[in-house]
Amino acid sequence: MTGKLKFARAALIAAAVAVASAGAVGTAQARTAPPKTDIVGGSLASTAQAPWAIALNNNHSPVPSGQYCGATLVKANKIVTAAHCVTESRSSYTAIQGRDSLSSTAGKTSKISKIWKDPQYGRVAGHDVAVMTLTTPFTGVATLPLETSRSADAVGAQSTVYGWGDTEQTGPADRFQKVLVPVLGDAYCGDVYASDGYVANGEICAGYKEGGKDSCQGDSGGPLVLNGRLFGVVSWGIGCADAGNPGVYAEVATYATALTTQINN
Repeated sequence: MTGKLKFARAALIAAAVAVASAGAVGTAQARTAPPKTDIVGGSLASTAQAPWAIALNNNHSPVPSGQYCGATLVKANKIVTAAHCVTESRSSYTAIQGRDSLSSTAGKTSKISKIWKDPQYGRVAGHDVAVMTLTTPFTGVATLPLETSRSADAVGAQSTVYGWGDTEQTGPADRFQKVLVPVLGDAYCGDVYASDGYVANGEICAGYKEGGKDSCQGDSGGPLVLNGRLFGVVSWGIGCADAGNPGVYAEVATYATALTTQINN
C-alpha cells in the first residue's frame, strides 16, 4: 500500500473478497498493512500494561517486520480483529503477544488454526469483525472483555486506540503506541462520511475534528478500549489524522452476541 487513504465504504462492499495485503481499491483504503510502520500523534505504550494487544503479522506484509494488522486477546486461544484483515490464507498469519518493538523477538507467538469472519461483511456496510483461533493459546495472559452495551457509544467518551501501524513520522516506527480518541458521535460521522456509508448501528466515530491524532494503516483490527473493555475494532477512515476525517471503528457491542458465540466455540 503506497498511500495513506483507506478503502471507501462503497469499495469495501463491492470488493471485500478481493482486498489484498497491498491493495488499493477505490478512492480510500482500510487500515491494513502499511508501507512503513504506529498510531499518529500518540505516545509509546507497553504491552506489559496492555497484554491483550496483539500484533498480527502476515507473510504477505510489505514491511520487513511482517506487521500487517492488530487484534485483541479475548480468551487464551481467541483474538478479535477486523474482517478486512483476514483475507489471506490462514497459514500466512502469526499472532504476537508481548512485543513492544516489532524489530525484537520478545513475547509469545502462535499460528492460527481457524478463522471466522462475519458473514455479512462485504455484503452490507459494517460487520468488519472477525475471530481467529490460536494454535498455541496465550495461557496466563490477561484478556479484554467485550463491551456489550451500545449506550457506551456516547459523545465525549474517552476511548484509547492501540497499535503498531503508521505514525506518519509523529513517532518511532515499529513500536507499540496508543492515543486517546474521544467519541465524536454518529451524527458527526454520518455527516462527514455520508457518501461513504457510515453505519450508526454498528460503527463508532472517534478522534478529533481538527485532526492530528488517529489510528492509521497497520492499526486495522486493533483495539479501541473504553473502561477496560473492547469497545471497538479499528476499521476505516479517509486519510490518517486529517481534519474532518476521524477514524471509524466497528462497534463491538453491536456484534457482541455473534462474537461471543465464536469465542466460546
